[in-house]
Amino acid sequence: MANQYLLAIALVAYLALNIGVGLYAARRVKNSSDYLVAGHRLPLFMVVTTTFATWFGSETILGTSSTFIQEGLGGIVADPFGAALCLILVGLFFAVPLYRLKLLTIGDFYRKRYGRDIEVITSVVIALSYLGWVAAQLSAMGLVFNIITHDLISVTGGVLIGVTIVVTYTILGGMWSVALTDFIHNILLVAGLVYITWLITGMVDGGATTVITHAREAGKLNMLPEHNLAGWLGFFGALITLGFGSIPQQDIYQRVLAANTANNARNGAVIGGICYFLFAMMPIYLAYTAFIVNPDMVNAALGEGGDSQMVLPNLIMQNTPVFVQVIFFGALLSAIMSTASATLLAPSGVISENLLSKVYYRLDSRQRVWFIRATVMVFAICVTTYALATDKSIFEMVENAYKVVLVGAFAPLAFGLYWKRASQNGARVSIAFGVGVWLIFEALDYSWSSGTGWSMIGLQHLAAVCPPQLAGFIASVIGMLLGSLIWPNRKGMPQPDDEKIADETILNA
Repeated sequence: MANQYLLAIALVAYLALNIGVGLYAARRVKNSSDYLVAGHRLPLFMVVTTTFATWFGSETILGTSSTFIQEGLGGIVADPFGAALCLILVGLFFAVPLYRLKLLTIGDFYRKRYGRDIEVITSVVIALSYLGWVAAQLSAMGLVFNIITHDLISVTGGVLIGVTIVVTYTILGGMWSVALTDFIHNILLVAGLVYITWLITGMVDGGATTVITHAREAGKLNMLPEHNLAGWLGFFGALITLGFGSIPQQDIYQRVLAANTANNARNGAVIGGICYFLFAMMPIYLAYTAFIVNPDMVNAALGEGGDSQMVLPNLIMQNTPVFVQVIFFGALLSAIMSTASATLLAPSGVISENLLSKVYYRLDSRQRVWFIRATVMVFAICVTTYALATDKSIFEMVENAYKVVLVGAFAPLAFGLYWKRASQNGARVSIAFGVGVWLIFEALDYSWSSGTGWSMIGLQHLAAVCPPQLAGFIASVIGMLLGSLIWPNRKGMPQPDDEKIADETILNA
């Protein structure tokens, strides 16, 4: 009982530290640029830590690790492989041209490149995608509070406590809070994971070699799919869900734009992506060691009525002293809060600047900051409601969050940056084709799995071969090409150089 209270007290002190950082960061916020992108003043090391923290949340430590012990590498193609790919691609191909435009949100790019209607459509798509993403973090916080208090705090109560803390320091300091807390969180996270990995490995006869051999013999290290069309399309669809679908996202964009130079924006994203992939392997490895250290616990978690997401927390709680538990749960909360704070701020910026712009632009600088803060609060209420209502796993919520962005926003962004002929009508057709085909294939996929409907004309078989998000992605690219070639921009329509954005800046940056 004393150990239980010690763990809870240590974590309460840590959470109080985060609120203190938020109060300090609030002193740096003078306008909306400070609040949304830290005034473009972050040095490289802070860009790396905050970019690394983009993905390192509940889904990495709890969701991905639990999926691996059930499905192996083939089940986690989206994360960490697709997630790391996303950050590296952002650094190599998107960071510099977007940074040089000096915009506040990713929605601003769509307005300046294609016009107001595309800005609104893509901003809605992007904002809605964050519901599942943030909900996953809140669900994980509720789970952590429930575990460390031994059911004294319910999961629902933990969600409410967690969201209150994260909203408090995010509202206070905006991107400055996100960047500063990410820096502190990641120091604790990395140090904690390295130490715990070393400690748990010491409990296994033969060390890491035994764990890796066990996983290989169990078939968990087979990442490639079955050698048929359906297998490879499924593999590629899972990879691009986060690999491409998360590129047009405000949380990544605000981290890139927060850098103090274009080179730091590029290098920070690439280094952050590489670091993410390397450290994401640690929770996966730790969870699998439970098969050797505590097999009975694993079998209970994987059995009927069990929860595979509890394997790693239970491994720590049942096999390590209390100071190691403090390190682990501190690291876990660090990861969750880093992701949750940024993903609360990101859609709030898009909603205020791009969807409610008629109100937003009538305000002065100070009023704009408070307007965004109010939006953060409203969005937090919405996402908390969703988190408490959904029964999806953490991994499912994260993976599903970016399908709509993949099919509705990626092609207009990529073509808008690198193809001069990309037109407003091309973007419209791309979005219509992408979202439309995705929704049709989702219906077909449901029909196939339930065995009802569509069978008379055999359309179910399409869903059995091609994942809905991949079909939608291909349709969006085709729509962008056809729409732009058939209906090019005409005089009077938005052009790349409207509002002082030159073609050369977009195409050659």
